Amino acid sequence: MIEPGPVTRALLETIGEVADDSQLAQRICTLCVTGLDVDGAAISLLIEGAEMAILWATDTTAELLEDLQFALNEGPSIQAAAIGSPVLVSDLDEPGEASSWPMFADAVAERTSVRALFALPLQWGAIKLGVLDLHRVQPGGLSEVQRRDVLAAADTASVLMLGLRTGPGDDRWLDPAMSHRAEIHQATGMVLAQLGVSATEALTRMRAHAFAEQRLLSEVARDVVSRQLRFSPEMS
Repeated sequence: MIEPGPVTRALLETIGEVADDSQLAQRICTLCVTGLDVDGAAISLLIEGAEMAILWATDTTAELLEDLQFALNEGPSIQAAAIGSPVLVSDLDEPGEASSWPMFADAVAERTSVRALFALPLQWGAIKLGVLDLHRVQPGGLSEVQRRDVLAAADTASVLMLGLRTGPGDDRWLDPAMSHRAEIHQATGMVLAQLGVSATEALTRMRAHAFAEQRLLSEVARDVVSRQLRFSPEMS
């Protein structure tokens, strides 16, 4: 079993304490800056069409990086949202690192001292919510431990965000095949961190456990969120 890293662990401890997207974004951005070797963070949400809107930024540089990408319609955040995979740039000055978005790279060089950028999509399957962007003044990639931690934290933030958006009577964000119950999304975030698996696999494991125990998925999720049940690789 892969133990969650410090950022993911701290985020899991906030379950039930955040009331909306903005509070959740502030929490994860702050945790990334304090728990990882980065200088700033921002979260932007996908809105109607292909547009994005800043939900939270830790500093003016993080906000400027978001604004530049939206104005130029290119950059790591735009790319990560489009492909649904992380875009990790350890040094903007290295040839080829920013070849997909030359205007953005030039603007960053002219207006900031940022050298490294890390964009992580916030999504659940085909549902794309937004992007978590991190930046660093000094060049260099994330360590393997940091990379695993921030990927798990991004997955956790995604399911927590879905939980906030899918309270009783609000099913706008999910396919009917996925439960609209917020508690299930919260529990999924906890299980994916406990097992070191994807959000989809975490939900599959909870469903399998509920079936084996002849219980409702919502009951299993409630036990996970209340920390009465913790998943391990040996569990069905």
